[in-house]
Amino acid sequence: MDSNRTKVLTRTPLTWRDPVAAFAPLLDTPFALLLNGGGGRWSYICANPVRTLLVPATRDASDLETARQALRAVPFARPDNAPPFCGGWAGLLSYEYGRALLPKLGNGAPRGPWPDIALGLYHELIAFDHETQTVEHLYWDWPDAPNPKLVDLLSETPIAQRSPGPLAPSPAARLSREDYKSRLARTVDYVHAGDCFQANISQRFDIELNAGAYPYDLATRLAASSRAPFSAYFRLPGLALVSNSPERFLQIAPQSDGSLKAVTQPIKGTRPRGSTPEEDKALADALLSSPKDLAENLMIVDLMRNDLSRVSTPGSVNVPRLQALETYANVHHLVSTIEATLAPGRDAFDVIEAAFPGGSVTGAPKIRAMQIIEELEDEARGPYCGSLVWMTPDGAMDSSILIRTAAFEETASGTWKGHFRSGGGIVADSVPHEEYVETLDKARAIRAALEQE
Repeated sequence: MDSNRTKVLTRTPLTWRDPVAAFAPLLDTPFALLLNGGGGRWSYICANPVRTLLVPATRDASDLETARQALRAVPFARPDNAPPFCGGWAGLLSYEYGRALLPKLGNGAPRGPWPDIALGLYHELIAFDHETQTVEHLYWDWPDAPNPKLVDLLSETPIAQRSPGPLAPSPAARLSREDYKSRLARTVDYVHAGDCFQANISQRFDIELNAGAYPYDLATRLAASSRAPFSAYFRLPGLALVSNSPERFLQIAPQSDGSLKAVTQPIKGTRPRGSTPEEDKALADALLSSPKDLAENLMIVDLMRNDLSRVSTPGSVNVPRLQALETYANVHHLVSTIEATLAPGRDAFDVIEAAFPGGSVTGAPKIRAMQIIEELEDEARGPYCGSLVWMTPDGAMDSSILIRTAAFEETASGTWKGHFRSGGGIVADSVPHEEYVETLDKARAIRAALEQE
């Protein structure tokens, strides 16, 4: 290891705190990011980036190249026993960014307030190791980096605790039940006509937070009631994102031989949790034996295998875990794992360009499925089905699929309005009413947290 390159890094142990509570003073800080690892090992708090990349509407893949060159330019050598994310880019790729990577799609519906790209290049962060109950501040003295101030920011007094009670009235579905079901039926018709094998069609639920309520209140409630592996909170000027996602998009890890290993874990297939152990097991068993759900999952496995093969060493793409059952607070899911070794010269940016947006939230074939989504959803998705991602200069990356995610916009009066979407993969034997009910099952955690007394 080049000692001259490691001198730019300072590592400082801190006293253990819960990351959700620790983040509270930053809830109004632009580009403050909490990646809350749920039941996993690591959580991160990032703020005070050395630079940002904020792109309202992208046209091509050149923004990825800008980010790649900036990451290559900073001095970096992974320190011993460092957390997976120890400095680099982190932030948002909205669903519409896929249009820049798949030009056949055109511009699509007008964007809302959310940018296609919002990334910060973080030279300091705090890493929480839930396994050892230790906390560490990492600071890279990169060129033009501001002085470290994250620890000082976290020591400030947070905004006073909100009053208990509901954060908002019951979220309102933008479409009537019958209207949404008719769109699902049209999707089934597209499948039977041979346009696609599967398309992921969602419906939108609008939220008006009560006066005095804040998006971070929703994040703290979800952390307490149904924290998911890719829970997160991301603050941008006038915007706030609350995610409770269970789904990994892409993970890349450097190997001892110098290669990069890519892993994706699409979710397809859902059942609600039961009210008794017996009912719960019966629902899980029904999911595992459902021809429709197993086929739905397999279609996306094939799509993701194809996406990864575009940037991987021939013969290295494999599926070590197919249609495995994973259980969360409100639902059972079928989750598959696909992995590959990247071809020499390929990196995380190439994998994003090859695979974004994730196939589990588009359908197959991807471009035609996205055209059908555009037609039937009638509006830009914004963060929904995009990704929160981090990338380090040595090629490591992890990212989520932004499902179970609420996007908020601050109003002129200082209150917050927002929405979340819930959907599912529609295939040849999908029953619109059952698919409609599934969207309600998936929305249950966010709805319950908003309405909690």
